[in-house]
Amino acid sequence: MTPQGPPRAVPMAKPLTGRAPLWLRWKTMARVAWGMMFHQKLKLAGTLFGVVFATLLANQQLGTFLGLLYKNQMYVKNAGADVWITAPSVQQLPPGRTISDAALLTARAMPDVEWADGVLIGAATMQLPSGGSEPVTLVGVNATRLKGGPWNIVAGDAGAIAQPDTIIVEDAEREKLGGLNLGSRRELNGHRVTVGGITWGLLPFGPSYAFADYEFARRLLRTDRDQMSAVLIGVKPGADPQAVAAQLKAALPDVFVRTGPEFEESIVNYVLRQTAIGITFGTSTVFALIVGFVIVSLSMLSSVVDNLREFGTLKAIGTTNWDLTKLLFVQSMTYAVIGSVIGLGLVTRVAGGIRSPKLAMLLPPQLVFGSIVVMCVLCVLASSLALLRIRKLEPAMVFR
Repeated sequence: MTPQGPPRAVPMAKPLTGRAPLWLRWKTMARVAWGMMFHQKLKLAGTLFGVVFATLLANQQLGTFLGLLYKNQMYVKNAGADVWITAPSVQQLPPGRTISDAALLTARAMPDVEWADGVLIGAATMQLPSGGSEPVTLVGVNATRLKGGPWNIVAGDAGAIAQPDTIIVEDAEREKLGGLNLGSRRELNGHRVTVGGITWGLLPFGPSYAFADYEFARRLLRTDRDQMSAVLIGVKPGADPQAVAAQLKAALPDVFVRTGPEFEESIVNYVLRQTAIGITFGTSTVFALIVGFVIVSLSMLSSVVDNLREFGTLKAIGTTNWDLTKLLFVQSMTYAVIGSVIGLGLVTRVAGGIRSPKLAMLLPPQLVFGSIVVMCVLCVLASSLALLRIRKLEPAMVFR
Protein backbone atom coordinates (compact mmCIF):
# COMPACT_ATOMS: atom_id res chain seq x y z
CA MET A 1 0.00 0.00 0.00
CA THR A 2 1.31 3.36 -0.94
CA PRO A 3 1.71 5.55 2.12
CA GLN A 4 -0.48 8.68 2.05
CA GLY A 5 0.85 12.01 3.04
CA PRO A 6 -0.84 14.46 5.40
CA PRO A 7 -4.35 15.55 4.35
CA ARG A 8 -4.45 18.56 2.10
CA ALA A 9 -6.04 21.65 3.62
CA VAL A 10 -9.43 22.51 2.09
CA PRO A 11 -9.69 26.25 1.31
CA MET A 12 -12.38 27.98 3.31
CA ALA A 13 -14.97 30.19 1.58
CA LYS A 14 -14.38 33.83 2.22
CA PRO A 15 -17.13 35.55 4.16
CA LEU A 16 -19.33 37.95 2.19
CA THR A 17 -18.57 41.56 2.85
CA GLY A 18 -20.63 44.56 1.88
CA ARG A 19 -23.93 44.51 -0.02
CA ALA A 20 -24.96 43.40 -3.49
CA PRO A 21 -24.59 45.94 -6.28
CA LEU A 22 -27.43 48.42 -6.61
CA TRP A 23 -28.51 47.14 -10.03
CA LEU A 24 -28.71 43.59 -8.71
CA ARG A 25 -30.85 44.66 -5.75
CA TRP A 26 -33.21 46.51 -8.14
CA LYS A 27 -33.39 43.44 -10.41
CA THR A 28 -34.12 41.14 -7.49
CA MET A 29 -36.80 43.39 -6.02
CA ALA A 30 -38.39 43.79 -9.45
CA ARG A 31 -38.63 40.02 -9.90
CA VAL A 32 -40.16 39.61 -6.44
CA ALA A 33 -42.58 42.50 -7.10
CA TRP A 34 -43.82 41.04 -10.39
CA GLY A 35 -44.09 37.57 -8.87
CA MET A 36 -46.31 38.87 -6.06
CA MET A 37 -48.41 40.93 -8.50
CA PHE A 38 -49.20 38.16 -10.94
CA HIS A 39 -49.66 35.59 -8.18
CA GLN A 40 -52.70 37.49 -6.89
CA LYS A 41 -54.61 37.85 -10.13
CA LEU A 42 -57.84 39.23 -8.62
CA LYS A 43 -55.99 42.03 -6.84
CA LEU A 44 -54.01 42.67 -10.02
CA ALA A 45 -57.26 43.02 -11.99
CA GLY A 46 -58.81 45.28 -9.34
CA THR A 47 -55.81 47.59 -9.21
CA LEU A 48 -55.56 47.78 -12.99
CA PHE A 49 -59.28 48.57 -13.11
CA GLY A 50 -58.67 51.65 -10.99
CA VAL A 51 -55.88 52.86 -13.26
CA VAL A 52 -57.85 52.11 -16.43
CA PHE A 53 -60.94 53.86 -15.04
CA ALA A 54 -58.98 56.98 -14.08
CA THR A 55 -57.17 57.09 -17.43
CA LEU A 56 -60.31 56.51 -19.48
CA LEU A 57 -62.53 59.03 -17.69
CA ALA A 58 -59.86 61.72 -17.33
CA ASN A 59 -58.89 61.55 -21.01
CA GLN A 60 -62.51 61.38 -22.11
CA GLN A 61 -63.30 64.54 -20.16
CA LEU A 62 -60.16 66.41 -21.19
CA GLY A 63 -60.47 65.26 -24.82
CA THR A 64 -64.08 66.45 -24.97
CA PHE A 65 -63.08 69.75 -23.35
CA LEU A 66 -60.32 70.26 -25.93
CA GLY A 67 -62.81 69.45 -28.68
CA LEU A 68 -65.25 72.05 -27.40
CA LEU A 69 -62.42 74.54 -26.98
CA TYR A 70 -61.40 73.95 -30.59
CA LYS A 71 -64.94 74.76 -31.71
CA ASN A 72 -64.52 78.19 -30.14
CA GLN A 73 -61.08 78.71 -31.69
CA MET A 74 -61.86 77.04 -35.01
CA TYR A 75 -62.47 80.15 -37.07
CA VAL A 76 -59.43 82.03 -35.77
CA LYS A 77 -57.16 79.00 -36.28
CA ASN A 78 -58.26 78.47 -39.89
CA ALA A 79 -58.79 82.05 -41.05
CA GLY A 80 -55.16 82.41 -42.21
CA ALA A 81 -54.63 85.82 -40.58
CA ASP A 82 -51.47 86.88 -38.74
CA VAL A 83 -53.12 89.89 -37.11
CA TRP A 84 -56.74 90.65 -36.21
CA ILE A 85 -58.56 93.94 -35.69
CA THR A 86 -61.91 93.79 -33.86
CA ALA A 87 -64.11 95.95 -31.68
CA PRO A 88 -62.62 96.55 -28.18
CA SER A 89 -65.14 94.33 -26.36
CA VAL A 90 -64.74 91.27 -28.60
CA GLN A 91 -63.28 88.26 -26.75
CA GLN A 92 -64.43 85.53 -29.13
CA LEU A 93 -66.29 85.03 -32.40
CA PRO A 94 -68.82 85.82 -33.68
CA PRO A 95 -68.32 89.43 -32.62
CA GLY A 96 -71.29 91.52 -31.57
CA ARG A 97 -70.11 94.98 -32.58
CA THR A 98 -68.75 96.16 -35.92
CA ILE A 99 -65.84 98.50 -36.66
CA SER A 100 -65.27 101.20 -39.25
CA ASP A 101 -63.55 100.41 -42.53
CA ALA A 102 -60.97 103.04 -41.55
CA ALA A 103 -59.17 100.20 -39.74
CA LEU A 104 -58.97 98.29 -43.03
CA LEU A 105 -57.57 101.29 -44.91
CA THR A 106 -55.01 101.95 -42.18
CA ALA A 107 -53.88 98.32 -42.20
CA ARG A 108 -53.43 98.28 -45.98
CA ALA A 109 -51.22 101.37 -45.71
CA MET A 110 -48.74 99.68 -43.33
CA PRO A 111 -45.40 98.85 -45.05
CA ASP A 112 -45.13 95.30 -43.59
CA VAL A 113 -48.71 94.30 -44.45
CA GLU A 114 -49.01 92.04 -47.49
CA TRP A 115 -52.82 91.93 -47.53
CA ALA A 116 -55.78 93.01 -45.41
CA ASP A 117 -59.43 92.03 -45.86
CA GLY A 118 -62.61 92.79 -44.02
CA VAL A 119 -64.90 90.01 -42.82
CA LEU A 120 -68.58 90.14 -41.90
CA ILE A 121 -70.08 87.66 -39.41
CA GLY A 122 -73.72 87.76 -38.44
CA ALA A 123 -76.89 85.80 -37.82
CA ALA A 124 -79.09 84.86 -40.78
CA THR A 125 -82.26 82.81 -41.16
CA MET A 126 -82.85 80.19 -43.84
CA GLN A 127 -86.40 79.33 -44.86
CA LEU A 128 -87.13 75.62 -45.18
CA PRO A 129 -89.31 73.89 -47.79
CA SER A 130 -91.51 72.64 -44.95
CA GLY A 131 -92.36 76.21 -44.00
CA GLY A 132 -90.12 76.54 -40.95
CA SER A 133 -86.78 78.28 -40.62
CA GLU A 134 -83.32 77.59 -39.20
CA PRO A 135 -80.56 80.00 -38.14
CA VAL A 136 -77.07 80.00 -39.65
CA THR A 137 -73.95 82.07 -38.96
CA LEU A 138 -73.30 83.91 -42.22
CA VAL A 139 -69.67 84.77 -42.96
CA GLY A 140 -68.79 87.21 -45.72
CA VAL A 141 -65.23 87.03 -47.05
CA ASN A 142 -63.21 88.30 -49.99
CA ALA A 143 -64.08 85.77 -52.71
CA THR A 144 -60.76 86.37 -54.48
CA ARG A 145 -58.38 85.73 -51.57
CA LEU A 146 -60.67 83.47 -49.48
CA LYS A 147 -59.01 84.45 -46.21
CA GLY A 148 -61.41 83.69 -43.40
CA GLY A 149 -62.94 80.68 -45.11
CA PRO A 150 -64.35 78.47 -46.30
CA TRP A 151 -62.14 75.43 -45.64
CA ASN A 152 -62.64 71.64 -45.38
CA ILE A 153 -64.57 71.61 -48.66
CA VAL A 154 -66.02 68.14 -49.34
CA ALA A 155 -68.23 69.04 -52.33
CA GLY A 156 -68.11 71.89 -54.80
CA ASP A 157 -65.40 74.54 -54.76
CA ALA A 158 -64.50 77.34 -52.32
CA GLY A 159 -64.34 79.81 -55.20
CA ALA A 160 -68.02 79.19 -55.94
CA ILE A 161 -68.97 82.08 -53.63
CA ALA A 162 -67.69 84.44 -56.32
CA GLN A 163 -70.75 83.49 -58.36
CA PRO A 164 -73.87 85.63 -57.86
CA ASP A 165 -76.17 84.72 -54.96
CA THR A 166 -74.12 81.66 -53.97
CA ILE A 167 -73.32 80.33 -50.52
CA ILE A 168 -71.41 77.37 -49.06
CA VAL A 169 -73.04 75.40 -46.24
CA GLU A 170 -72.07 72.78 -43.64
CA ASP A 171 -72.54 69.08 -44.39
CA ALA A 172 -73.69 68.17 -40.85
CA GLU A 173 -76.62 70.58 -41.12
CA ARG A 174 -77.80 69.73 -44.64
CA GLU A 175 -80.74 67.62 -43.49
CA LYS A 176 -81.64 70.11 -40.80
CA LEU A 177 -81.70 72.83 -43.47
CA GLY A 178 -84.15 70.91 -45.65
CA GLY A 179 -81.93 68.36 -47.42
CA LEU A 180 -79.45 70.71 -49.10
CA ASN A 181 -77.32 69.54 -52.03
CA LEU A 182 -75.15 71.26 -54.60
CA GLY A 183 -77.42 73.50 -56.62
CA SER A 184 -80.20 73.60 -54.01
CA ARG A 185 -82.00 76.92 -53.73
CA ARG A 186 -83.27 78.46 -50.51
CA GLU A 187 -84.35 81.80 -49.17
CA LEU A 188 -81.81 83.38 -46.80
CA ASN A 189 -82.77 86.61 -45.06
CA GLY A 190 -85.32 87.25 -47.80
CA HIS A 191 -82.95 86.57 -50.75
CA ARG A 192 -82.87 83.52 -53.01
CA VAL A 193 -79.49 81.79 -52.72
CA THR A 194 -77.87 78.76 -54.39
CA VAL A 195 -75.67 76.18 -52.65
CA GLY A 196 -72.31 76.15 -54.45
CA GLY A 197 -70.24 74.09 -51.99
CA ILE A 198 -70.35 72.00 -48.82
CA THR A 199 -67.91 71.99 -45.89
CA TRP A 200 -67.35 69.39 -43.16
CA GLY A 201 -66.87 70.01 -39.45
CA LEU A 202 -67.50 73.78 -39.39
CA LEU A 203 -69.85 73.73 -36.42
CA PRO A 204 -69.04 76.34 -33.77
CA PHE A 205 -71.04 76.84 -30.61
CA GLY A 206 -74.31 77.99 -32.09
CA PRO A 207 -75.56 77.83 -35.68
CA SER A 208 -73.29 76.36 -38.36
CA TYR A 209 -71.23 78.55 -40.67
CA ALA A 210 -72.46 79.52 -44.13
CA PHE A 211 -70.03 81.42 -46.37
CA ALA A 212 -70.74 84.03 -49.00
CA ASP A 213 -68.95 86.76 -50.93
CA TYR A 214 -68.34 89.83 -48.78
CA GLU A 215 -70.61 92.20 -50.73
CA PHE A 216 -73.39 89.62 -50.99
CA ALA A 217 -73.15 88.94 -47.23
CA ARG A 218 -73.29 92.68 -46.55
CA ARG A 219 -76.59 92.91 -48.42
CA LEU A 220 -78.00 89.83 -46.69
CA LEU A 221 -77.00 91.12 -43.23
CA ARG A 222 -78.07 94.68 -44.09
CA THR A 223 -74.76 96.12 -42.87
CA ASP A 224 -73.58 99.63 -43.74
CA ARG A 225 -70.84 99.82 -46.37
CA ASP A 226 -68.34 101.36 -43.95
CA GLN A 227 -68.86 98.71 -41.25
CA MET A 228 -67.36 95.23 -40.81
CA SER A 229 -66.99 92.64 -38.08
CA ALA A 230 -63.20 92.33 -38.18
CA VAL A 231 -60.13 92.97 -40.29
CA LEU A 232 -57.87 90.04 -41.18
CA ILE A 233 -54.24 90.91 -41.91
CA GLY A 234 -51.39 88.92 -43.43
CA VAL A 235 -47.86 90.25 -42.95
CA LYS A 236 -45.09 90.13 -45.54
CA PRO A 237 -42.59 87.25 -45.43
CA GLY A 238 -39.98 87.97 -42.77
CA ALA A 239 -42.09 90.59 -41.03
CA ASP A 240 -42.91 90.20 -37.34
CA PRO A 241 -46.67 90.01 -36.62
CA GLN A 242 -46.05 91.36 -33.11
CA ALA A 243 -44.32 94.44 -34.53
CA VAL A 244 -47.10 95.00 -37.08
CA ALA A 245 -49.71 94.64 -34.32
CA ALA A 246 -47.85 97.19 -32.18
CA GLN A 247 -47.81 99.70 -35.07
CA LEU A 248 -51.52 99.20 -35.66
CA LYS A 249 -52.29 99.62 -31.94
CA ALA A 250 -50.54 102.98 -31.99
CA ALA A 251 -52.39 104.06 -35.16
CA LEU A 252 -55.80 102.69 -34.10
CA PRO A 253 -56.34 103.31 -30.37
CA ASP A 254 -60.14 102.82 -30.57
CA VAL A 255 -60.07 99.17 -31.72
CA PHE A 256 -58.59 95.91 -30.44
CA VAL A 257 -55.47 94.73 -32.34
CA ARG A 258 -53.89 91.34 -31.60
CA THR A 259 -52.05 88.54 -33.31
CA GLY A 260 -53.70 85.23 -34.15
CA PRO A 261 -52.16 83.37 -31.17
CA GLU A 262 -53.19 86.21 -28.84
CA PHE A 263 -56.76 86.00 -30.14
CA GLU A 264 -56.78 82.23 -29.56
CA GLU A 265 -55.49 82.78 -26.03
CA SER A 266 -58.21 85.34 -25.30
CA ILE A 267 -60.83 82.82 -26.44
CA VAL A 268 -59.39 80.20 -24.06
CA ASN A 269 -59.44 82.71 -21.19
CA TYR A 270 -63.03 83.63 -21.99
CA VAL A 271 -64.18 80.00 -22.03
CA LEU A 272 -62.39 79.19 -18.76
CA ARG A 273 -63.42 82.32 -16.87
CA GLN A 274 -66.78 83.31 -18.29
CA THR A 275 -68.40 79.91 -18.89
CA ALA A 276 -68.96 76.78 -16.80
CA ILE A 277 -67.20 74.51 -19.31
CA GLY A 278 -63.82 74.60 -17.60
CA ILE A 279 -65.26 74.00 -14.13
CA THR A 280 -67.51 71.15 -15.31
CA PHE A 281 -64.86 69.17 -17.15
CA GLY A 282 -62.14 70.02 -14.64
CA THR A 283 -64.26 68.67 -11.78
CA SER A 284 -64.97 65.45 -13.65
CA THR A 285 -61.27 64.96 -14.39
CA VAL A 286 -60.27 65.49 -10.76
CA PHE A 287 -63.01 63.08 -9.67
CA ALA A 288 -61.64 60.40 -12.01
CA LEU A 289 -58.11 60.83 -10.62
CA ILE A 290 -59.35 60.68 -7.01
CA VAL A 291 -61.31 57.48 -7.65
CA GLY A 292 -58.31 55.90 -9.35
CA PHE A 293 -56.03 56.98 -6.47
CA VAL A 294 -58.35 55.46 -3.87
CA ILE A 295 -58.72 52.16 -5.75
CA VAL A 296 -54.98 51.78 -6.29
CA SER A 297 -54.15 52.77 -2.68
CA LEU A 298 -56.59 50.30 -1.15
CA SER A 299 -55.62 47.51 -3.53
CA MET A 300 -51.90 47.86 -2.82
CA LEU A 301 -52.51 48.15 0.94
CA SER A 302 -54.71 45.04 0.83
CA SER A 303 -51.99 43.17 -1.05
CA VAL A 304 -49.44 44.08 1.62
CA VAL A 305 -51.76 43.00 4.43
CA ASP A 306 -52.35 39.65 2.71
CA ASN A 307 -48.61 39.12 2.36
CA LEU A 308 -47.37 40.31 5.74
CA ARG A 309 -45.57 37.06 6.47
CA GLU A 310 -43.83 37.17 3.10
CA PHE A 311 -42.67 40.73 3.71
CA GLY A 312 -41.62 39.75 7.22
CA THR A 313 -39.59 36.89 5.77
CA LEU A 314 -37.88 39.28 3.39
CA LYS A 315 -36.99 41.54 6.29
CA ALA A 316 -35.76 38.59 8.34
CA ILE A 317 -33.26 37.55 5.65
CA GLY A 318 -31.82 41.03 5.43
CA THR A 319 -34.06 43.02 3.09
CA THR A 320 -34.13 46.67 4.13
CA ASN A 321 -37.01 49.12 4.07
CA TRP A 322 -35.29 50.80 1.14
CA ASP A 323 -35.32 47.50 -0.75
CA LEU A 324 -39.04 47.07 -0.06
CA THR A 325 -39.58 50.63 -1.24
CA LYS A 326 -38.04 49.58 -4.56
CA LEU A 327 -40.43 46.62 -4.65
CA LEU A 328 -43.49 48.81 -4.20
CA PHE A 329 -42.12 51.35 -6.68
CA VAL A 330 -41.76 48.66 -9.35
CA GLN A 331 -45.30 47.44 -8.66
CA SER A 332 -46.81 50.93 -8.82
CA MET A 333 -44.99 51.80 -12.05
CA THR A 334 -46.09 48.50 -13.60
CA TYR A 335 -49.71 49.15 -12.64
CA ALA A 336 -49.46 52.70 -14.05
CA VAL A 337 -47.94 51.76 -17.41
CA ILE A 338 -50.17 48.73 -18.09
CA GLY A 339 -53.34 50.49 -16.90
CA SER A 340 -52.54 53.68 -18.84
CA VAL A 341 -51.92 51.79 -22.08
CA ILE A 342 -55.20 49.90 -21.73
CA GLY A 343 -57.11 53.06 -20.77
CA LEU A 344 -55.64 55.08 -23.64
CA GLY A 345 -56.49 52.29 -26.06
CA LEU A 346 -60.10 52.31 -24.87
CA VAL A 347 -60.46 56.10 -24.98
CA THR A 348 -59.01 56.13 -28.51
CA ARG A 349 -61.67 53.66 -29.58
CA VAL A 350 -64.34 55.79 -27.90
CA ALA A 351 -63.04 58.95 -29.61
CA GLY A 352 -63.16 57.25 -33.01
CA GLY A 353 -66.65 55.90 -32.36
CA ILE A 354 -68.23 59.23 -31.43
CA ARG A 355 -66.31 61.43 -33.87
CA SER A 356 -68.62 63.70 -35.84
CA PRO A 357 -68.82 67.36 -36.88
CA LYS A 358 -70.97 68.02 -33.82
CA LEU A 359 -68.64 66.39 -31.28
CA ALA A 360 -65.01 65.41 -31.62
CA MET A 361 -62.64 64.38 -28.84
CA LEU A 362 -59.12 65.71 -29.31
CA LEU A 363 -56.30 63.54 -27.94
CA PRO A 364 -53.05 65.37 -28.75
CA PRO A 365 -49.70 63.66 -28.01
CA GLN A 366 -49.15 65.97 -25.04
CA LEU A 367 -52.33 64.67 -23.42
CA VAL A 368 -51.47 61.03 -24.13
CA PHE A 369 -47.93 61.19 -22.71
CA GLY A 370 -49.06 63.48 -19.91
CA SER A 371 -51.66 60.90 -18.89
CA ILE A 372 -49.00 58.21 -18.51
CA VAL A 373 -46.82 60.52 -16.41
CA VAL A 374 -49.75 61.55 -14.19
CA MET A 375 -50.79 57.94 -13.64
CA CYS A 376 -47.22 56.98 -12.73
CA VAL A 377 -47.11 59.76 -10.14
CA LEU A 378 -50.59 58.83 -8.86
CA CYS A 379 -49.68 55.14 -8.45
CA VAL A 380 -46.38 55.94 -6.70
CA LEU A 381 -48.24 58.21 -4.27
CA ALA A 382 -50.91 55.55 -3.82
CA SER A 383 -48.24 53.06 -2.73
CA SER A 384 -47.32 55.27 0.23
CA LEU A 385 -49.99 53.70 2.47
CA ALA A 386 -48.61 50.24 1.78
CA LEU A 387 -45.07 51.49 2.40
CA LEU A 388 -46.03 52.91 5.80
CA ARG A 389 -47.49 49.53 6.76
CA ILE A 390 -44.34 47.70 5.67
CA ARG A 391 -41.98 50.06 7.51
CA LYS A 392 -43.72 49.23 10.80
CA LEU A 393 -43.46 45.46 10.18
CA GLU A 394 -41.19 43.52 12.58
CA PRO A 395 -39.20 40.61 11.14
CA ALA A 396 -39.82 38.62 14.34
CA MET A 397 -43.49 38.19 13.44
CA VAL A 398 -42.42 35.41 11.06
CA PHE A 399 -41.50 33.20 14.03
CA ARG A 400 -44.69 33.76 16.00
